[in-house]
Amino acid sequence: MRFEGAIVREQGIVFAIVVVKRHILDNNAEATRVAHSFQPAFPGLPVVLMAQNHRGAATYFGRPDIARFLSRVPVSAIPWREYTLN
Repeated sequence: MRFEGAIVREQGIVFAIVVVKRHILDNNAEATRVAHSFQPAFPGLPVVLMAQNHRGAATYFGRPDIARFLSRVPVSAIPWREYTLN
């Protein structure tokens, strides 16, 4: 499976971000399951999910401190790339 994501190192914390469809974030249990499913691609890192609405505004799901930090970062400033998870 190919997906868009990023590894970010900021303020002494390293974490991963994965782009998902908006509806995933509407259900906490589903979002938790999906975040956990990406753990093999980012072993040992906290995984935060990101979805955008129709206007491009981002919403994050994951560790509250990381999600709060990301809410103040422009999406274009994140070092996105394509990953593969088998």
